[in-house]
Amino acid sequence: MTQDDIKTLDTQPDLNRRKFLGTTALVSLSGVGLSVGLSACNKKESAPTAGAGAPTTSAEATGSSKYEVPPGKLDEYYSFSSGGHSGEVRIYGLPSGRELKRIPVFNMDALVGWGVTNESKAILGTKPNGTPKYTTGDTHHVHQTYADGTYDGKYMFVNDKIHSRLARVRMDTMECDKIIELPNIQGFHGTFPDKRDPVDPNINHTTRVFCGSEFSIPLPNDGRDMEDGSKYKSLFTCVDSNTMDVRWQVLIDGNCDLVASSYDGKLAATNQYNTEMGIHYEDTMSAEMDACLFFNVARIEEAVKAGKVSTIGSSKVPVVDGRRASNQDPKTALTCYVPIPKNPHGVNISPDGKYYACAGKLSPTASVIEHALVLKWFDGELAKPRDAVVAEPEIGLGPLHTGYDNKGNAYTTLFLDSQIVKWNVEAAIKAFKGDKNAKVVLDRIDVHYQPGHGFTSMGETKEADGHFFLSDNKFSKDRFLPVGPLHAETAQLIDISGDKMKLVADHSVYSEPHDSIIVRRDIIKTRQVYNLDEFPLAVKDPKDSGVFRNGKKVTVKLISQAPAFSLREFKLKKGDEVTIILTNHDKVEDLTHGFAIPKYDIQFIVNPLETKSVTFTVDKPGVYWCYCTNFCHALHLEMRSRMIVEA
Repeated sequence: MTQDDIKTLDTQPDLNRRKFLGTTALVSLSGVGLSVGLSACNKKESAPTAGAGAPTTSAEATGSSKYEVPPGKLDEYYSFSSGGHSGEVRIYGLPSGRELKRIPVFNMDALVGWGVTNESKAILGTKPNGTPKYTTGDTHHVHQTYADGTYDGKYMFVNDKIHSRLARVRMDTMECDKIIELPNIQGFHGTFPDKRDPVDPNINHTTRVFCGSEFSIPLPNDGRDMEDGSKYKSLFTCVDSNTMDVRWQVLIDGNCDLVASSYDGKLAATNQYNTEMGIHYEDTMSAEMDACLFFNVARIEEAVKAGKVSTIGSSKVPVVDGRRASNQDPKTALTCYVPIPKNPHGVNISPDGKYYACAGKLSPTASVIEHALVLKWFDGELAKPRDAVVAEPEIGLGPLHTGYDNKGNAYTTLFLDSQIVKWNVEAAIKAFKGDKNAKVVLDRIDVHYQPGHGFTSMGETKEADGHFFLSDNKFSKDRFLPVGPLHAETAQLIDISGDKMKLVADHSVYSEPHDSIIVRRDIIKTRQVYNLDEFPLAVKDPKDSGVFRNGKKVTVKLISQAPAFSLREFKLKKGDEVTIILTNHDKVEDLTHGFAIPKYDIQFIVNPLETKSVTFTVDKPGVYWCYCTNFCHALHLEMRSRMIVEA
């Protein structure tokens, strides 16, 4: 086989599959009102040149050491990614693509014991019988807290679409510390922290988290009005980032998708589809225009403070009316609906805080909305919300998410075209005003295949650096070794530092990631060892170890210190409800111990100077060897204790 034969094998599947996917996707959508999108087939930019978007072989992609991270060296960036219906958050290093950690959030995790220990159960929530309230989750969007327009490395928030929960992750330990369930909604999808306080200019950091829900439901959802679509309602939610209490909700028209927040703290935004408020598939895309919905945060806070609210069902959360019919006067309006074509997917604010890009999933366009003009509408100085749109370039088929560099350029994923398109925001504004010489689209690059989410390095902050774009693609046939029907997905790393985009790496990822953020490594300050005083149950001295009985309730206190547990054995009686408290007394970074009990479904880890506990009932007499599951010492295999259950 010649080198030319190899190249043919490497590239030919790309071309065939692109033609197949593009055709079938358009055919399937043509019956549901894609009148605007289909017209773009003949208006599309010329096909990518070899320099811009021709399929790149693996040899070409890895040919430069510039994108490699040698052994013993650290990555430039963290990539924090949702794990989709695994219910977790994942951490990768970039540019290497090395998976560093999986943070269990809404899922149970046997490795660390998330959902097994009492501490994790308290965060996850349990039923009266002590079992988890939910055992599934669906994470989509991850975002970190801000200070002065950039990440502060304090917290990260992630949604659960299935059960409408919001979780907070501490960035110093990269562990979930709080989960709440949002009332009155279903399909919680988009989430974004604010970047500064809307009222107090001295507070320049995150104080709120905005949450958009996709699914309209009858409210209250107690069995009434289930067949009457006119009674279905949607809500937008605001959560206090510190207390994790729900501050307020806004009754709105339409379904929320993604969420964005302004750099001055004045506005939150969500792109909307199904402004028709349809409850059947075909009804959700009949209108040619949907909306990008803006919330005047300060006015909403004032309305809540003044008591201009209602409540829904048993929920005590204050609800204000943000529907179109109740917000016709701009000077008192709480919301502004900017018309956008069609079923838009994604809204992202530019690093300078001036513009929002809202991509029309079923339109070949990206709408550029000027922040200052939305504020002018709220002040009564703009005739109609649509006047806030200052550009609407045709960029390709199936535009979804947009990231930014530090040169005024935007990068949008094109799901149907299987491309990333680079376009200039100011040029788009000039073209919208009639400048026929304005060069809007600067470059295109093919990706493999059908990109969903895409994001630039530091692109969600004022410190966007224009180094990398990461394209999360939904199809990867022929890209990796086959592993059965469920394929790995691709996160393709693209160098955007030059005039032309360059595909530099394929990173395989386990299904099914959604959104990610790329954060400079110097921002994240993690700790390596805990403090015993942080844990009320900590066993601080080996002398405190032992078995403590109170009737049928028994507490076993243990210390782990390589290569032994503080108790060689401990005795229980059948029927005892036992709580085991384990404290790791090793102070060495990376010296983690595990604790497993055969036949009792117990396994968890304790990091240096950390304490965890488990509670269960012993119902099987016999000897059960409790052992360390995390390799810790040359005598790791000998590190164990006997749990003796007497009949």
